[in-house]
Amino acid sequence: MKRRTVIIGTRGSALALAQTELVRAELARRDPALDLRVERITTTGDRLSEKPLADVAGKGVFVAEIEQALRDGRIDLAVHSAKDLPADPLASLTIAAFPLRADPRDVLVSPAGTLESLEPGSRVGTSSPRRACQVVAARPDLATVPIRGNVDTRLAKLAAGSFDAIVLAAAGLIRLGRTDVITEWLSPEVMLPAVGQGALALQIRSDDDTLRPFIEPLGDPATTIAVRAERAFLRRLGVGCAAAAGAYARVAGDTLTVTGLIGSTDGRLVCETLNGAASDPEAIGDALAAGLLARGGASFLLEADAARAGIE
Repeated sequence: MKRRTVIIGTRGSALALAQTELVRAELARRDPALDLRVERITTTGDRLSEKPLADVAGKGVFVAEIEQALRDGRIDLAVHSAKDLPADPLASLTIAAFPLRADPRDVLVSPAGTLESLEPGSRVGTSSPRRACQVVAARPDLATVPIRGNVDTRLAKLAAGSFDAIVLAAAGLIRLGRTDVITEWLSPEVMLPAVGQGALALQIRSDDDTLRPFIEPLGDPATTIAVRAERAFLRRLGVGCAAAAGAYARVAGDTLTVTGLIGSTDGRLVCETLNGAASDPEAIGDALAAGLLARGGASFLLEADAARAGIE
């Protein structure tokens, strides 16, 4: 039987390649007849790796070039970090599967050990307004400082003394085999994760009915429900990674619990938890976002837009 060639597109970072290898290996295990090849694609976010994320214009800076390659037929499957994907779907593309989610938490890496142990005035490196907001909310006496680059680059900057601590996603360190550097696992009550954090999104062309049966079985039901709710939350906000916003959904039986946050980098925030039927995750995520916007979240987003306009 003729082998089917599937070209998998991904970013070229060590983490992106490690994530893609997880998918490639699982596809190969399920169907050895597939000829699986990996194509590395440089995105706008990669090219502007030294600029703070809040200063990088537009949504989807880590996925746009990959999605274009998928639309053009240069690749057949895109492997994304779900947190990088804009919440508004493209009509010509579809997410065929969200595989089992890795640990969604953020972690601290610091010679001091924990967030509580940091000396007043310590510099915490983070490129995320969401993380900066929650660091300051927990410790108003700390200074958050922008940091970009891949995991190794950030760890090297910490080791060089440019920062007293950095905040990273646990999932990335797990997939890179670097959990040894973690000094504190931050609970969602202290550091609410980004939408989709820890999850992968496997994207194909909407009309590719030949590839779809190979990809859909890689999806995890609970992860899919949770990420759908979180992405609905983000969709209602109409923002991306330049905003101090996060959401985390958990499934227990037929019940879905979603916690959402909207804030400002000065530590002000609104946060709420909503429970509902797991059968309707988009409705719960959307309702949660609407409630937070009404409680003051909209003003935080307007402030962020104004600040960004001033930078541009």
